[in-house]
Amino acid sequence: MSALGDVAKSFGYLGLTSFGGPTAHLGYFRTEFVEKKKWLDDRTYADVVALAQFLPGPASSQVGMALGYHRASWPGMLLSWFLFTFPSALVLALFGLFLGTNSDIADSGWIAGLLAAAVGVVFHAVSGMAKNLANTALTATIAVVAALAVLTIDGPWIMMLVILVAGVIGFIAFRNNEEERDHTPNFRPVSQTVAIISLVVFFVLLFALRPLGFDRAAAYYESGALVFGGGHVVLPLLESHFVGNGWLTQAEFLAGYSVAQAVPGPLFTFASYLGAVDGGVWGAILGTVMIFLPSFLLMIAGLHFWNRFDFLRPAFKGANAAVVGLLLAALVTPVFAHGVMDAGGVMNFAKLGIAAVAWLGLAQWKLPPWAVMAAAALAGWVLL
Repeated sequence: MSALGDVAKSFGYLGLTSFGGPTAHLGYFRTEFVEKKKWLDDRTYADVVALAQFLPGPASSQVGMALGYHRASWPGMLLSWFLFTFPSALVLALFGLFLGTNSDIADSGWIAGLLAAAVGVVFHAVSGMAKNLANTALTATIAVVAALAVLTIDGPWIMMLVILVAGVIGFIAFRNNEEERDHTPNFRPVSQTVAIISLVVFFVLLFALRPLGFDRAAAYYESGALVFGGGHVVLPLLESHFVGNGWLTQAEFLAGYSVAQAVPGPLFTFASYLGAVDGGVWGAILGTVMIFLPSFLLMIAGLHFWNRFDFLRPAFKGANAAVVGLLLAALVTPVFAHGVMDAGGVMNFAKLGIAAVAWLGLAQWKLPPWAVMAAAALAGWVLL
């Protein structure tokens, strides 16, 4: 089998079966590409994962891009992303198109069930990340202060400022606690010229799209380019763009976010849903491409410069703690406020029960996310 065919076979399967979020995806990748196919060794794979964690964007998608590139060069990078992303993007886009032509569905009981389940899903994500990324006195403090800052100060740029400040604190506090790395990865190289071009394109798009009037494209691109931690953490920035600008309602936004939990592949395909509701088929394509484009450009550059990223590792300890705080803030609002509260701020105990059972299903009963979300939709249809 050709190298490109090998990429197609592996990622075609993973795109259909990789439920469970980015941490689970990384486990699937290791089993497939380190243990079974032996494309690379454990240490090199760990370095690729570390690089993806250093960069903003969806970590598991970036690791997949790097693995596809390593196996089959640039065509492999593109194919690995497409096959890993397409199934979930298609499902979410179709749901968005259906919702966009049936706006009254946003007020239906089964959508309310999905909104309630989102509370349990995000709480599960916050608690899981806190155990690993905010498990010391300093990192927990960073997380709490970050959450309070985002909740009390309006504007999407507060998130970037919080992460930047947390990174500086982390660099100062943890710079003497890091192990030096002496491993030289055996990985397909990227030329310096290509790496520099990728960085230039990345920054040109970041700063030029919005002044040129491409607001939708800028919203997706900025969300993919400025969010560390990926997955659930993209929620507050996308919400600030799409709900804050009146492009979607809160109910439409959270309904799609809930459905996104039930599909395999990267959670960033939530952008496919947003684009479909906001702009139909072409909107879905725009959202899908633009939210992942920064990951391509940064990973290309990162694969060339990755051995020079080690000195930033302490900074990312602080930044990752702030990421936990951003997700905690998103749990408070809009997720909790719109998931379990009725109009007028009254607690709905049926919705609260659905949220609690959703958390139990994921965290304690170890049910697959699609089963949890299907049950939540059914419960909402019956109870709400």
